[in-house]
Amino acid sequence: MQKPIIAMPMGDPAGVGPEIIVKSLNLSEIYETCRPLVIGDVSVLEQAMTFCGIKLGIHRVENPQDGKYEFGMIDVIDLNNVDVKELQIGKVQALSGRAAFEYIKKSIDLAMAKEVDALATTPINKESLKAAHVNYIGHTEILEDLSNTKNPLTMFQVFDLRVFFLTRHVSLRRACELVTTESMYEFIHRCAKALEVLGVKNPRLAVAGLNPHSGEHGLFGDEEVREIEPAIAKAQADGLNVVGPVAADSVFHFALKGRYDAVLSLYHDQGHIATKMVDFERTISITNNMPFLRTSVDHGTALDIAGTGKVSEVSMVEAIKLAAQYAPNFNKH
Repeated sequence: MQKPIIAMPMGDPAGVGPEIIVKSLNLSEIYETCRPLVIGDVSVLEQAMTFCGIKLGIHRVENPQDGKYEFGMIDVIDLNNVDVKELQIGKVQALSGRAAFEYIKKSIDLAMAKEVDALATTPINKESLKAAHVNYIGHTEILEDLSNTKNPLTMFQVFDLRVFFLTRHVSLRRACELVTTESMYEFIHRCAKALEVLGVKNPRLAVAGLNPHSGEHGLFGDEEVREIEPAIAKAQADGLNVVGPVAADSVFHFALKGRYDAVLSLYHDQGHIATKMVDFERTISITNNMPFLRTSVDHGTALDIAGTGKVSEVSMVEAIKLAAQYAPNFNKH
């Protein structure tokens, strides 16, 4: 079986995206797991190699099937949309925002046409998008719109710990209000389905508690008794392998040790802190419930160190590897 083609949009050319790509592709282990394809600008990649002290060949291709995919040679679909003389490394600018959007759009087009097997995305800058009059807040919104997807499902993974999020970018007060039996029940089903699509059979899902000690039967809050437990019972009656609520101070540890295949966290920081404290650099975002698989680094454009060659490629390497790991099962569905 051929290795999956993983498309990597280059991200904001003024940020660290080009540098983490060339550093990742300077590792032979990437080519052992997949066929990596950069969607970007050759002149920016060459500049990034200079910043990082790396010498690799460049192979321009018109479509993914033309790639050589050999270690030592970067295969690139060159959009040729950046004048490096005008590019200000480490600065917010419209040029970068427009280019970053075009890399993502081209990658999505390839994924929708089944010409690549998955996307592993690099950071973009919200301010640069705004400066370029690109009317999206970030990656997720672009992916959602251009793939005609409603409600993409985000999962974090670090080592064997997988975490879903019932709520994300809302206030903590609002997050508590959104913990309802209906939303919990729907999300439990969505998480179980996402895991099955990724190749986890009969997944063991744990639901984190909202309150300290999962409320201690109503002593520290009644959301568990009133909203969470009925949702879990209903999902169990449907045949899902789900347990909880399990106290948030222990559930992530147990999942990391293998007791559960994934945890449904109930608000942004509950899950983010748990994964990033295990290993910040290796915490990868995986977007499910779209026509194609997308993994991503979970750090920003790091404009303050762009152009220095100091950025670590660890997160990008993990994102590529996870895309390659999950793509074969994902694409069967």
